[in-house]
Amino acid sequence: MQHKPLSGIRVLELGQLIAGPFAGNMLAYFGAETIKVEPPGRGDPLRGWRVVHNGTSYWWRSIARNKKCITLNLKDPRGREIARRLALRSDVLLENFRPGTLEDWGLDPQQLRRGNPGLVSARISGYGQTGPYAKQPGFASACEAYGGFRYVNGHPGEAPVRPNLSLGDTLAALHAVIGVLMALLTRERDKRGGQEVDVAIYESVFNILEGVVAEYSGAGVVREPSGTTLTGIVPTNTYRCADGRYVVVGGNGDSIFKRLMHAAGRGDLAEDARVAYNPGRVVHQREIDAAIGAWTGTRSSRAVLAALQDAEVPCGPIYSVADMFEDPHFAARQLFESVQVDGDNLQLPAILPKLSVTPGATDWAGPALGAHNDEVLQGLLGMTRDELDGLRDEGIV
Repeated sequence: MQHKPLSGIRVLELGQLIAGPFAGNMLAYFGAETIKVEPPGRGDPLRGWRVVHNGTSYWWRSIARNKKCITLNLKDPRGREIARRLALRSDVLLENFRPGTLEDWGLDPQQLRRGNPGLVSARISGYGQTGPYAKQPGFASACEAYGGFRYVNGHPGEAPVRPNLSLGDTLAALHAVIGVLMALLTRERDKRGGQEVDVAIYESVFNILEGVVAEYSGAGVVREPSGTTLTGIVPTNTYRCADGRYVVVGGNGDSIFKRLMHAAGRGDLAEDARVAYNPGRVVHQREIDAAIGAWTGTRSSRAVLAALQDAEVPCGPIYSVADMFEDPHFAARQLFESVQVDGDNLQLPAILPKLSVTPGATDWAGPALGAHNDEVLQGLLGMTRDELDGLRDEGIV
């Protein structure tokens, strides 16, 4: 197996569903030995979410790839003691329970660091580990709204829109991975031991608000939803073509705008001093969008994209996953990786970014419940077969 950037790092993943497990997914993809703890019986609920085949969701096969899956009943003191022993042998503890849960279980990361000073604890929650809302339940849907993302997403005068994805969870996972990597680097460079990475879902959303906060603080401007456009930047919009498909066009650079207008047969606008620069284009946005829409509406999406690509204007089709599978660029960039599941070939998405010397890779799909109990509990903790059988009989594993 190829050496990966996180080879030699052990991660104990205690979370479930999306935010914590996706962070664990990324760490495992890039080489960390990630031990995923699930409750005996049904395991992580994500095993049964959305499209299920032979009792296991396809999503699980992706998000639990490269992980070693074990079962522990963390509601029982004996299960928690096993988790504690594993944490003492790990570099990273990853969890996304409600704040206070680990403390109630006797798994307080600060206490664990007394026995394992280098332990990095990454804790993902809806509202963070401190503050008046810390213990509120925080799913991505509510946190995306509270963190400001939902307010600007949608059409003016209509209900705010959510993408059909758990964006807040994924953003939180990315922040957790960044925090873990920085904490590991600090531990290695400064010999300072481990530390806590406190990630809130709403803050991960808040972190992508660009100039929204500064604009309000400095000018009292509240950025409002703007449908398919981007406030204050023109033209960047979605346009319908004659075949009923939509294309996205970003012609907001000054020279790009000229090329776009010439390609659309509107040389008059290309050379119009009123719209030569972005502030003027913002004032005349409706006129510009109408001109572009009139042009795209008489041509197929393929013809529009070809003309704009020839003019070196940023543009693109709006793809479904079916479109991605047919596109040669996705294949050339190796964005699909094949694994065997129950004797069948399954395509999983590659995890980015790409590294030239020590890339990540999918080694195996998300495994069966408790598939690595023997390897981890006997091999790492030194349990005997009789001990493990006894714990299994009592529902601890």
